[in-house]
Amino acid sequence: MSGVVVCALDDLLPGAAARFVVGDRAVAVIRIGDDVYAIGDTCSHAEVSLSEGEVSTDDRSIECWKHGSRFDLTTGVPDCLPATQPVPVFVAHVVDGRVVIDVETSGGAA
Repeated sequence: MSGVVVCALDDLLPGAAARFVVGDRAVAVIRIGDDVYAIGDTCSHAEVSLSEGEVSTDDRSIECWKHGSRFDLTTGVPDCLPATQPVPVFVAHVVDGRVVIDVETSGGAA
C-alpha cells in the first residue's frame, strides 16, 4: 500500500473534517467512527474549503459552508445545487492507528 501518513486516527475528531496538504493537493479528511474518507478540499462551485463545512454522518456527506452544496464522501458527487461537478475522492486507510492518504489513486467518481 502506498500513501502518506497525515495524522493519527485519534487526532481526528469523530464526525468532523480536517484539512491536510498531501503533495500539492489540499485534502479534507473526515472521520466517521473508525472509517476515514479523503476528498479534495475545494468546493467545485466556488473556491471554498470543504473541511470547514458540516459533516453528515448519516448519509456520509460534507456540506460546503458557503452555498450549501453537499458532496458524497465516497464518490465526490454533489447532491444539490449550486455545485454540479464532483470533487476528487482519494483512497484513505487506517494503518496501525495512523491515517494514510493516497492522492495518486482515485477512490470515487472524480
